[in-house]
Amino acid sequence: MQSATPSLSPRGRWLALTAALLGWMFDGLEMGLFPLVARPALKDLLGTTDDALIGRWFAVITAMFLIGAATGGVLFGWLGDRIGRVRAMTISVFTYAVFSGVCGMATEAWHIAVLRFIASLGMGGEWSLGVALVMEIWPNSSRAWLAGVIGAAANFGYMIIAVVGLGLNALSEDLGRFLLSIGVSDEMKEILIRNSGWRILMLFGALPALLTFLIRLFVPESQRWEEENKKGATSFWETRDLLGVLIGATAALGMIALWALDLPWVVRIGGSLAALVVITLGYLYPIRRFLHRSNAEHPQGPQKTRATTRRLLLAAGLSGVALLGTWGSTQWAPVWVDKMTGGTNPDAKAYTQMATAFGAVIGCVLAALAGERFGRRPTYAVLCLASIAAIFGLFRLNTEFGTPLLIWAFVAGTITASFYGWLPLYLPELFATRMRATGQGFGFNFGRVLAAIGVLQLPVIMKQLEVSYAQACPIMSLVYLIGFVLIWFAPETKGKPLPQD
Repeated sequence: MQSATPSLSPRGRWLALTAALLGWMFDGLEMGLFPLVARPALKDLLGTTDDALIGRWFAVITAMFLIGAATGGVLFGWLGDRIGRVRAMTISVFTYAVFSGVCGMATEAWHIAVLRFIASLGMGGEWSLGVALVMEIWPNSSRAWLAGVIGAAANFGYMIIAVVGLGLNALSEDLGRFLLSIGVSDEMKEILIRNSGWRILMLFGALPALLTFLIRLFVPESQRWEEENKKGATSFWETRDLLGVLIGATAALGMIALWALDLPWVVRIGGSLAALVVITLGYLYPIRRFLHRSNAEHPQGPQKTRATTRRLLLAAGLSGVALLGTWGSTQWAPVWVDKMTGGTNPDAKAYTQMATAFGAVIGCVLAALAGERFGRRPTYAVLCLASIAAIFGLFRLNTEFGTPLLIWAFVAGTITASFYGWLPLYLPELFATRMRATGQGFGFNFGRVLAAIGVLQLPVIMKQLEVSYAQACPIMSLVYLIGFVLIWFAPETKGKPLPQD
């Protein structure tokens, strides 16, 4: 039974939306940081220009980031359902802000990998918490445009960091003089601004920490969650169940090691499949235990638990296709362009990132509105086919940096990132209030585990098949065909209210 939307003042709703939008914008900023600084940072930290070694480290660090976000989605989703959306969101934003900034002090490539992993724990949690909070305190009729601006906000942040990168390139000499004027030594100044000033950009990532004060002081808690808390429904979450998440995260890190090391294919594939089973069971464990306890006295408890588990796996699959398609293809565009220009045009990768991000802002809004107008399932299916075409156009029809490439980057960004407007619309509609943050946190962020597998595959595909980014990325885009089939097994939720129980 769906209860009426709890009353909340317009001021409270807008404060919550503002805080969540800023959080998602900074999420996008954090995601856009490393693709922008990857090559100069790794050249600096590794002391080499070997593309193969840089590509491998880029893949490992990106995979660590994705695994961390997947783990954080479950961990902070659990925390949000246990102690409340607002308190958990404050902790998650502080986590990703501080550890992203600390990356600017790294002296080894593995430092970046570890710090990005910890930072992404908070980033993965903030997404699920913010979506749950906003969708619960705004009316059902607002869900489509809310989902659109959720996705748009993240991609706006992705675009902002590209603009900052451009400005840093243009003002590097002035920045050097400014650092000297405030007492920074010559040696430290050189460390900060060399290799495109990547350290300064990473330090810039600490800014979201200021957002935690806004969230804690002004943002109201979800009244839907408070009602569930008063009924005692949130007490079924237990801390000991998080052992499963720890085991799952350990297996995920082990899977990364399999692909980072030069091991036989049979070991890599067999180990990855085994790890994926452990990851799935580990991340599902606290949710399954919660469902078992909360449904223990319900006459249809086992059936409800099985139905919810199916929805969790469907959500993970649909998110995984979208994330794998993006991280295995479009996200490599700045690195591909940087290699295409031989590093002679430091602005090329920033312009490429801006083009994809600007398209993504538009695509997220359009996809959410299309999902509301035409239905969730048809919209997702069309986006899958259109994404394949857009990625092939970007990588196969362009051989040099210029206006045509940027136009295709805009088109690819518009279509492939539009899923991030569709997912905030659809995933909250699959789960009841008492487990919404955890459910959609698992669904969306477990997709990052699948995306991490794809990111690790790309350098292997390039090496084994002796192909370039222009050939490997379109191959990776074929994953959208799986999504085109999978969506028809998911429920259609158009016109239905958020489930309460």
